[in-house]
Amino acid sequence: MKNTLTLVALAVLLVLLAALPWIAPYFYIFIATEILILGLFAASFNLIFGYTGMLSFGHAAFFGIGAYATALLLQGMQWPLLACLLVAVAAGAVLALVIGFFSVRLNEVYFSMLTLAFGMMVFAVVHQWRSVTNGSDGIAGFSVTSFGLGLDLTLGNPSVYYHVVLALVVLATALLYLICRSSFGLILRAIRQNPERVAFCGLNVRSYRLAAFTLAGAFAGLAGGLMAPFLRIASPELVHWSMSAEPVLMSILGGTGYFLGPFFGAGMFVLLETWITSMTQAWMLVLGIILALMVMFFRRGLLGTFLDWWLERK
Repeated sequence: MKNTLTLVALAVLLVLLAALPWIAPYFYIFIATEILILGLFAASFNLIFGYTGMLSFGHAAFFGIGAYATALLLQGMQWPLLACLLVAVAAGAVLALVIGFFSVRLNEVYFSMLTLAFGMMVFAVVHQWRSVTNGSDGIAGFSVTSFGLGLDLTLGNPSVYYHVVLALVVLATALLYLICRSSFGLILRAIRQNPERVAFCGLNVRSYRLAAFTLAGAFAGLAGGLMAPFLRIASPELVHWSMSAEPVLMSILGGTGYFLGPFFGAGMFVLLETWITSMTQAWMLVLGIILALMVMFFRRGLLGTFLDWWLERK
């Protein structure tokens, strides 16, 4: 019964999301597109944080490299969007594999600090390598002419691009869910709870952590690849270490113990930011206070707190 209700709720949510361009103004289509992309970004981070117990402060490096890979290919070679996204996934995975090879050797705060250091190095390369990345100006002026697979889509239309993002995010989320529910995902949760006991069972903890880190980088690269055409620019801000704080906050805000928690956190974060910036210039102060209070009083995240309240009522 519980699983049936969950499936019905998800089906209704997907129908509403698919129908959004016909029932809401363009402004809300842009907001929903941003929420979907950042939700996937946060969900990729939660694979290593919520499931494996590794707190990374350099996750924006994979997000940014995906955005730059897509922007460079669209600008210089006019590839179809789907091909660019596949390259973005590969770029995020390769970069995560390299960074993770060194980082997963350490634990706890040392791991976090090393990922932060690598993230800062990636930002420095992107910011200084002007001949490729155009430095602080970023890569702009590209257009998305085709999607690929023979589909004739007008990707310059916000509604069409929203539906493309929705379809790809749903597919990526389904794949990520299967990974988390597999035996591999169970081992990751065991590593989060007690890595020593997992090692005693004869499993190579470092290899599993590296695999999770690489997969998270691949999904973050996809999110970044979707963000570049949405913003019409790939800028160093997408790689900056401060960007790495956003998936951390979104995951905690939504609930790291729940698979869809990061998506709820991303939705709340973007909506609050949009609402507050329209009301005051001191939006960072107000947003910081609200988010701090929500994290303090919703210890299990928004989704976790709501589900606990719902179960208590029943």
